[in-house]
Amino acid sequence: MSVKYYIGTAGWSYKDWVPNFYPKNQSGGFDWLQFYSHYFNCVEVNSTYYTYISPKIVEGWIKKVENADEFIFHIKLHQDFTHKRKFDEQNIKAVRYNLDLLKKSERLGGLLVQFPYSFSFDGASVQQIQKIKDIFSDISCFVEVRHSSWRNKRALEFFGQNDLTLCTIDQPQIGQTIPFEPIVTNNKAYIRFHGRNVEAWKKSLSNFGKEQTYEQQSSRYSYLYSPGELVEIAQKIKAIENKVKEINVIMNNHPKGNAVANAFELIHLLEQKDRVQMPNTIVKAYPRLEEILVN
Repeated sequence: MSVKYYIGTAGWSYKDWVPNFYPKNQSGGFDWLQFYSHYFNCVEVNSTYYTYISPKIVEGWIKKVENADEFIFHIKLHQDFTHKRKFDEQNIKAVRYNLDLLKKSERLGGLLVQFPYSFSFDGASVQQIQKIKDIFSDISCFVEVRHSSWRNKRALEFFGQNDLTLCTIDQPQIGQTIPFEPIVTNNKAYIRFHGRNVEAWKKSLSNFGKEQTYEQQSSRYSYLYSPGELVEIAQKIKAIENKVKEINVIMNNHPKGNAVANAFELIHLLEQKDRVQMPNTIVKAYPRLEEILVN
């Protein structure tokens, strides 16, 4: 089976990616998404978790990537469905309209359904996932659960029977968190990397619910995977290549552009490209990338 890789980052609109990815001197017509889509074939949209995005914004995204043939968007489901678990028909319509816009333009990858660490395995939790899957039955759903109670036969059977992708996540191993181990439940894989900054992650947990600056909120994702860690990660991902048709790899260690650098390195390792097309900005910020830069 020939597997298709989609490798990108969680979001693209970060001011601290200038000048490490986006150039410092930008012309009037310069657009971040357009620039991003020149180098990557997917992005995970996280803003849709916090707010119901206007369809005009989505239409703008579609227009900006019109020259990137394979480019797709993965949409993170609004927190009303996953964390607050209170939503109505209006909420469903707001999400559905934008998904349909992307679907019609063949730009939709799937729907990321992310639950908090507190969402452990039980009958009510299974029902909640089932409810969301029934609403978005025609969309590929990638479900991220963070509690190790989901690592059991019944849960995996439920995912398989309902054509749900169980997300593989890499994050600091604290408490009952799920370890990094790709588990296949249907013909797609969705793998997210949150970094391994244990101390910052613990601190963010203790500050949960308090007002924080962008830097404070982002600090737990501040991590650059080493070449050795990436080789080990790539080996684990490649072990499932013959079990799926599509593997999505999303880097969420976004501060300063670490996600971008690591995404380029994983393109090199997973797609077995000796040389990867990258802008000079990222190579200047991360000199080790020079080894894999297209000459």
